[in-house]
Amino acid sequence: MDIHEYQAKEILAGYGVKIAEGGLAYSPEDAVLRAREIGGNVWAVKAQIHSGARGKAGGVKICSTLEEVELAAEAMLGKRMVTHQTGPAGKVCLRLYVEAGTDIAKELYFSFLVDRSHERIVMVGSAQGGMEIEDLAENNPDAIKKIYIDPAVGLLDFQAREMAFALGLDATQISHAVRLISGCYRAVRDLDANMLEINPLVVTKGGELVTLDAKMGFDDNALFRRQKIAELRDKTQEDSREMAAADRGLSYVGLDGDIGCMINGAGLAMATMDMIKLAGGEPANFLDVGGGASPERTEKAFRLVLADEGVKAMLVNIFAGINRCDWIAEGVVHAVRKIDMKIPLIVRLSGTNVEQGRKIIADSGLPIITATTLAEAAEKAVLARNEQVAKEGAA
Repeated sequence: MDIHEYQAKEILAGYGVKIAEGGLAYSPEDAVLRAREIGGNVWAVKAQIHSGARGKAGGVKICSTLEEVELAAEAMLGKRMVTHQTGPAGKVCLRLYVEAGTDIAKELYFSFLVDRSHERIVMVGSAQGGMEIEDLAENNPDAIKKIYIDPAVGLLDFQAREMAFALGLDATQISHAVRLISGCYRAVRDLDANMLEINPLVVTKGGELVTLDAKMGFDDNALFRRQKIAELRDKTQEDSREMAAADRGLSYVGLDGDIGCMINGAGLAMATMDMIKLAGGEPANFLDVGGGASPERTEKAFRLVLADEGVKAMLVNIFAGINRCDWIAEGVVHAVRKIDMKIPLIVRLSGTNVEQGRKIIADSGLPIITATTLAEAAEKAVLARNEQVAKEGAA
């Protein structure tokens, strides 16, 4: 789960990390009021969307008058912003963060990430901040410092000092940097965050370290014990299909294809999507219904897949181990009868009680296309999809 910049800064401020004064705005009038409250003669107006590279999309404006603040707010609010991270669909800006201008002397990059391959938390820093870390890693990898932290031991003081020196800070700034780094680590550890990025972390002309932009991401599986973090979720910034699935306890990821998938088990889901692509089709989603595919749960999964109006055919691929194929078949028949499907449905069952499951589908009288192997199911799904597209084109 991602959160907004202003939310991440509020969290970090609670751990002793210095941030610039700012306030939230939902309208141009709010933005002007926030700027008046902050005072000064330079403000940054920032679109609050779950994406980096906002500046390139017009989502960050530096303003020197209240009139400029109002115009910047009008230009951002309600607009769909497209960055390389959002994809072509973009994200709609519904709130702004108005922040006091900062006298910047130097920009740095700093982050904590979970490195699953090393089973460690990795602390990443660079004296070259303010740019995309991916570009920096490709063009100048030597400019990036990585320090791995054993989660059983935690961040050690010498590691924080090592990073502070790697950032090119003066000796007088090292102790301040160590406090900032330690505070960031505690936030990651205490709140089950899997990502914290500060870009840029700036050194002011007065020698202070200030967090100018911040991003945080959290482990969805830990939100049940982090209620205050869960309450920060902004569903307007996330795929509505994925949110509906999460609310129903289903694992769903929306894709760009038009063959809907309902599968049990993440590995089988990945294999099924590969087979669909090998057969010449494109999956519309990743949907893992898990081990308890009751008729009610199956119906919810069907509705989620079919809520995508771009779906032209649907493939159900179930390997029953903990489940039973006859249970799954009953759920599929129940769902199809209740939903009144308008697109082709392909079902492949394998595993426990497979013959009983196939018999239930055959005896249902419903126009369900069956397959015995994954390759056959994928081929039939692509063929049915092509026929459906041709049928709709001729209508």
